[in-house]
Amino acid sequence: MDLLTGLVSVIPIALLAGVVGLDVVSFPQAMISRPIVGATLGGAFLGAPEAGLVCGTALECLALESLPVGASRYPEWGSASVVAGAVSAVGATGSSFPDVGAFAVAVLVGILTAWTGGWTMVKHRQLIASFARPRLDQLAAGSRRTVIGLQVFGMTADLLRGALLGTVMYLLARPLAELVNARWTVGEDLSRAVIIACVAAVAASAVWKDFHAISGTRRLFLVSLAVGTLLVVAGA
Repeated sequence: MDLLTGLVSVIPIALLAGVVGLDVVSFPQAMISRPIVGATLGGAFLGAPEAGLVCGTALECLALESLPVGASRYPEWGSASVVAGAVSAVGATGSSFPDVGAFAVAVLVGILTAWTGGWTMVKHRQLIASFARPRLDQLAAGSRRTVIGLQVFGMTADLLRGALLGTVMYLLARPLAELVNARWTVGEDLSRAVIIACVAAVAASAVWKDFHAISGTRRLFLVSLAVGTLLVVAGA
């Protein structure tokens, strides 16, 4: 893949990372930023939706541990999931599981991108605050033009933030995934089992805390588990 082709191919991933990253907080908060959705889309954009789905399922287990609350710092899983899903598609076909080397790299890159994305969101809030500070009088007076201008500025900056983050991380991670795929020697079943066991442990910890903190969680969990199991059995 030459440089020009590589740059052109990354444009859809960059735009998707921007849109999905925008959904985390700014707009429209329609849950497309959940890892299982973002990673599936990332893989689908490169012709491997099933690889993206598998990666997104793993990242979803990790994302259960974090809850976005107010202005606190938390991982930004939206853009991160798109990048991870796209990386998991390296070497995969449309209906195949991800190659185990790319899968391992994708999960790792997803975690790193989510952590970096959380830091960029803090900087994004600081940017909005610096933009709004000179306009406090207009905001206090209820200026419609100022309010709309601030909202548009904030969403545009957030879109660019996610797109830039996705571009940089994908360009760094794709060659790494190709290299690891070529050199991976551990058995696929064992490798996938280790990865799934690690993310499942994090998910179990998050669910266990919810069992003790939120009334009715155990009942809802059991119902969801039963329905999900029935769907899997029916699909098989």
